Amino acid sequence: MEIIEYPSRDDWNKITERPHLNTLALHEKVRNILNEIRENGDCAIRSYTEQFQGVRLSELEVQENEFAEAEKLLDKELKEAILTAKKNIAKFHASQAITPQKIETTEGVTCWQKAVGIERVGLYIPGGTAPLFSTVLMLAVPARIAGCREIIMCSPCNANENIHPAILFAARTAGVDRVFKLGGIQAIGAMAYGTKSVPKVYKIFGPGNQYVTAAKQIVSLKDVAIDMPAGPSEVEVIADSSSFPEFVASDFLSQAEHGADSQSILLTTEKSVIENVKQEIERQLEQLPRKDLAKKSLEHSRLVLLNDWDEVIDLTNEYAPEHLIIQSSNYQELSERVINAGSVFLGPYTPESAGDYASGTNHTLPTSGYAKAYSGVNLDSFIRKITFQEISRKGLQNLGNTIETMAANEMLDAHKNAVSVRLAKINQ
Repeated sequence: MEIIEYPSRDDWNKITERPHLNTLALHEKVRNILNEIRENGDCAIRSYTEQFQGVRLSELEVQENEFAEAEKLLDKELKEAILTAKKNIAKFHASQAITPQKIETTEGVTCWQKAVGIERVGLYIPGGTAPLFSTVLMLAVPARIAGCREIIMCSPCNANENIHPAILFAARTAGVDRVFKLGGIQAIGAMAYGTKSVPKVYKIFGPGNQYVTAAKQIVSLKDVAIDMPAGPSEVEVIADSSSFPEFVASDFLSQAEHGADSQSILLTTEKSVIENVKQEIERQLEQLPRKDLAKKSLEHSRLVLLNDWDEVIDLTNEYAPEHLIIQSSNYQELSERVINAGSVFLGPYTPESAGDYASGTNHTLPTSGYAKAYSGVNLDSFIRKITFQEISRKGLQNLGNTIETMAANEMLDAHKNAVSVRLAKINQ
């Protein structure tokens, strides 16, 4: 870990740098695979699944008996945990629904919106180093609440053609309609273009490795919408002498174990905090089964000592972290000043892993500084809003001259005439 003491603001750009993967170098290879999937459909999907997943699929789609078998394989405690998490996620996302209002902008001119769920969405769920069944809940639950008519999901299977049972149980629990045993580029291509077996979707959600990220970027250029730009996971922790070093270290490492390209950053105004947290990170690290991954992540993680809380907040908003944990004694005050972050966790007893799993908020969040412009996945991510308007005779008389004047000055005479002919009819 790099320790940085009292950096000047001119050096902040170096502190906020992420461990970038060069996805551009992958684009040609990924684009070639996507083009073959577009042209050859299921045949290409089967071929690449055998090449990349090491399995020649007898069935692309998960069958009903496989869902039933998956449920039998899970212990009661895990099933209850998934059901509890689903309940909390559903409760939080349902609260985001807004009842549209009809507004009379001018007498006789009424405007309103209608929220409509995206008809068919695609969810990508990684199944490599960790089976992310929690991501199934984070994506499928709000999609179902939003009113999406069809939820398609892809997740890689093992050599025995089985998807992890927790992923299948979560999919059935959250209301996923169809699940396919596809991973990587071939999954994104199948959902983006559609094949004989896999329906084309209108928007793709979900995390993935650098190949999945590149594939999503390419298909989003003209074929399908995606949730947001994606990058390695990250966390920032703000701490002071009131913080428990073991809590801070545990949050640091919970992010580091995601992968070698994950990043953790600590900001503090007290030098003693850095040494105490560093020692605790080293102690806890040795107890982790995934410590090798975490060690690689820590190589580009940073412990930063700043002059005052103004600097802490300014650097935080510049970094725009995916996850922000504030454990200092003044966490309520600092939280009011946060303007760039994906999700914020307040106080000593709010670990980032609560948001990852079961508190109710969504864990699909903007990374790589995109929190300056993007929100995390929420109910609106699965909704389109259509505007409506209705103008009465009186309303057109009230607003018509305004429209005619603006259209004439933009030299769009047909636009002006669309109003003029109506006014002439009204005035006959």
